Amino acid sequence: MSHYVAPSMLSADFANLQRDTEMINRSEADWFHIDIMDGVFVPNISFGFPVMKSIKKYASKPLDVHLMIVDPDRYIQTFRDAGADVLTVHYEACTHLHRTLHAIKQSGMLAGVALNPHTPVHFLDDILTDIDLVCVMSVNPGFGGQSFIDNTFRKVQDLSTMRQQSGASFRIEIDGGVTLENSSALVAAGADVLVAGSTVFKSQDPIQTIAGLKKVHNTSLA
Repeated sequence: MSHYVAPSMLSADFANLQRDTEMINRSEADWFHIDIMDGVFVPNISFGFPVMKSIKKYASKPLDVHLMIVDPDRYIQTFRDAGADVLTVHYEACTHLHRTLHAIKQSGMLAGVALNPHTPVHFLDDILTDIDLVCVMSVNPGFGGQSFIDNTFRKVQDLSTMRQQSGASFRIEIDGGVTLENSSALVAAGADVLVAGSTVFKSQDPIQTIAGLKKVHNTSLA
């Protein structure tokens, strides 16, 4: 199965959000990645429901919503109502993660779990078959434009092995520092979804850059 590309709207031009949304519609991208930050779980505040609804109004592709907030359970149905198709919560923010995942699914969305760079992937061992997506943070969450953490490759490989051994079918998503230079190696390691913000929106030709991220070259991790 071909991997997905999900441009991060955190790096879009907020003064021209409709234009950038329609550009993603025309591109080879598969999802819109929407980062929601509360200034508490991470040291930054992004956008809330009004902006997300504005993106949904013009988007012709699914919204992949990444919650970097405390107590995400309070807003599950609200995010569904605002247009989320995939809803990802942080392992570190959920006291009752199994319950949260099932609440997301009962609301009609795919349920994802994000892991901060310091969080081991084996912490998910007991709920692998309950997850639709694992988002591996390859930078410390909170800000765009950060450098990629190389240990991500090992975590992706370990997750891929865990998926195979458990019989689970979750997608592995990489969020942070994804570039044209490391995208093929990430897919070779087992990544299924590449989130790219600055790489896409700061390029001279975002549509061509997205096309480049969709291409996989033979890349060895040896």
